[in-house]
Amino acid sequence: MTQHPTQAVILAGGQGSRLRPYTDDRPKPMVEIPGTGVPIIGHQLAWLAAEGVTDVVVSSGHLAEVLQEWLDQSELPCHVTTVIEREPLGRGGGLKFAARSLPRPDEPWYATNGDIWTRFSLRDMADFHTERDATATLALARPRIPWGAVETDEFGHVLDFIEAPPSPYLINAGVYVFSTGFTGLLPERGDHERTTFPRLARERRLAGFPLPQGSYWRAIDTAKDLTEAAKELAGHG
Repeated sequence: MTQHPTQAVILAGGQGSRLRPYTDDRPKPMVEIPGTGVPIIGHQLAWLAAEGVTDVVVSSGHLAEVLQEWLDQSELPCHVTTVIEREPLGRGGGLKFAARSLPRPDEPWYATNGDIWTRFSLRDMADFHTERDATATLALARPRIPWGAVETDEFGHVLDFIEAPPSPYLINAGVYVFSTGFTGLLPERGDHERTTFPRLARERRLAGFPLPQGSYWRAIDTAKDLTEAAKELAGHG
């Protein structure tokens, strides 16, 4: 039987400059999803706990004290430890720094970027990771293109207009499963997506788990994303 990870890292140290003015007085994961009264990180912790995670390490930086205050005052569904990057380490360095505080370094772990709002089975993703004997597995999303598309024939005649079509490409959804040895492959500083991941891909040790059909996924990157998330929430209600 597969051992599903019970520990996770949330990368919550980014500046969130594209989400201003929301991020003028709080880090990006502390921005509330409209209509829920709960910040992004609150949704993430509830999801991780529901998927069997008991321990979470939050890597913070920008306005870390605001995040810490919220964690201290909230009833949390799992045990949360925070670490603070005193200087920017990059995403790879930030992951490595946080992973050193995981309670069970000899076990696999999940990680997620602090601006992802999603729901899907992490246990299924962990099974996928194990079946492929991967060192790292990233969730893959197929986002909708934010513009309308125009379909033409080979003669240049317009055939159709398609509103917000799904992308023909899968993208990194910012949620990961990592095997025990992965931490040692991360850079002390810098971006693992430019160093560690390409190396693992060449060695066929990096797997990609497409999000199941109908899974909810959204990266909260701009004010427009917040508005869209609120609309989608209202639509599900």
